[in-house]
Amino acid sequence: MKLHYKPGACSLSSHIVLNELGLTFELDKTDTAHGTTQAGEDFLRISPNGYVPALVTDDGEVLTENPAILQYLAGLAPNSELAPPPATLARVRLQELLNFVSSELHKAFGPFFSGKELEPEQRVSVSAQVGRRVSHIEARLADGRSFLLGEHFTIADAYAFVVLNWSEPAGLTLKAWPKTEAYVARIRERPAVRKAMVAEGLIPQGVAS
Repeated sequence: MKLHYKPGACSLSSHIVLNELGLTFELDKTDTAHGTTQAGEDFLRISPNGYVPALVTDDGEVLTENPAILQYLAGLAPNSELAPPPATLARVRLQELLNFVSSELHKAFGPFFSGKELEPEQRVSVSAQVGRRVSHIEARLADGRSFLLGEHFTIADAYAFVVLNWSEPAGLTLKAWPKTEAYVARIRERPAVRKAMVAEGLIPQGVAS
């Protein structure tokens, strides 16, 4: 398999899950602004939508859209507990979370990374939008659970971690949501997460173990 990624983008969650599963894969760093990959390919020929992640399977199929890729990867190892079994209420709850992270939390952070400087009033408004979405995560963690669906790390946690981790480059803090802040810190310590972050140049080599 080959994962087309951009350092720190939502493709990091697929990278994390590939590591969690111990699968063999290649990485191809992708410049989405210019539509080229580190391997010298035209990324738009691989994925016409032009954004990461894109996963090329061992059969040569190209998968796009983060929630779909994450569920595909979890399906390669159904006993891994990275996703509940299909056709169960728990699986629907997972899909519910993936959709929330994708359409609400991820989208709320978008203006911070548009390439345009936010005016002070815009920053206040966008920060409030992010806060409302983070409050949803905080509420899920209010009962003391370790992860979004309970006590097992799932693909929803991989995705939520990556998006919540954007708070630092966006100039935001999670201190108003202590359970969420602790959740992000806890996931950051997972070996699969550290390994992916080192590979993408997000943390120094010495941090990985």
